[in-house]
This record gives sequence, C-alpha cells and structure tokens, in this order.
Amino acid sequence: MYPFLYILEVLDIANNSNDLLINEQIKVSELMVIGPNGEKMGLKQLQDALTLASYAGLDLVLMSSNSVPAVAKIMDYNKFRYEKQKKLKEAQKKQREANKDVKEYRLSTTIDVGDFETRRKNAQSYLIKGHKIKAFIRFKGRQMARPELGQDVLLRFASSLSDYSIIETEPKLEGRQMSIILAPKKGEGKK
Repeated sequence: MYPFLYILEVLDIANNSNDLLINEQIKVSELMVIGPNGEKMGLKQLQDALTLASYAGLDLVLMSSNSVPAVAKIMDYNKFRYEKQKKLKEAQKKQREANKDVKEYRLSTTIDVGDFETRRKNAQSYLIKGHKIKAFIRFKGRQMARPELGQDVLLRFASSLSDYSIIETEPKLEGRQMSIILAPKKGEGKK
C-alpha cells in the first residue's frame, strides 16, 4: 500500500471516529428503537427500524452499540450534528472568555510622562480585547515612607483608562507592593 493512501485512510478514520452510525451503516440485527419524540418503540429488527425511519422521513441513528440490546433513535441526523457543533462552538467561546489573561504593568512613583503614556496605550489595547489589567508599584527604600505617592500614580493610571475600564480592586498595599486591578467595561470587549 502506498504511504500517501495509508495517511488518507488514517485521516478518514480519524474524521469519522466521532460520527455515529446511521441507517445502512448499522450492523446490529436487533435494537431498542426510540421514536422521534423520545417515546420507546420497543425491540425491533434492523430492517423494521429502517422502514420506520424512512416512513417518518428521518434517519435511524445508533446511539449506543455497547448496551444490550443496542439503542437507536429515529431523528434528523443532519440537524443533530448541526446542533452538536453549535453547542461545541458555544462551549469553546465560553472557555475563551474564561481564559482571559490578567496583564501586569509595573509602574513607579517617579514614572516619566512618556513611559506612563506607553503603558496606558498598551493597557488600553488589552482592555479593548477583554483582558484584565493589574498595575503595581514596588516600593524601594525610603519610598515606603510615602505610599500615598504610589497610590496617586495608580489612581491616575486608572482614571486615564476610565473610558475602557472600571476599578475592580482599589489600590492596596501588600508588603512592599501596592496594586490595583482594572476590569474592562461591559460591552467594550471585542473578540
């Protein structure tokens, strides 16, 4: 067998591994049939179940081949797959929303205007994307005597981003570090 054809065969198996068996693909002779509205139709032979499904204009889908007897349901398979993909995309979207990062920005009590603006613009772009921002100041030496200077810088940083964010956590001093957390405003996040 050619390696290229073997790869295609493996890919075909991988693509179909998630799919359920439908109609003529089912090889079980006797199955428990569930109707389109969820009602139990009883134990049927494969040909009888296929006849019922075609009479209803739907597909016979093998839901569980491991149970005894195997369970099949009469349903619109394409609609079932579409809704399953839709739920999967929605779950992935929620997972992306939950995995938003917290971006950290280190400021100082003696930060220059240009550095401040650079950090503000960068933080603004992350807020627009929906990420949270944590700005912090690490006090060194005698700076611990005047923590209000650090608080002023953090509040100025938060007010410069007030169009895009709300203050989630007020500035608080933890050891030698003071931090503030900004969350994006509702409806501001994109992506």
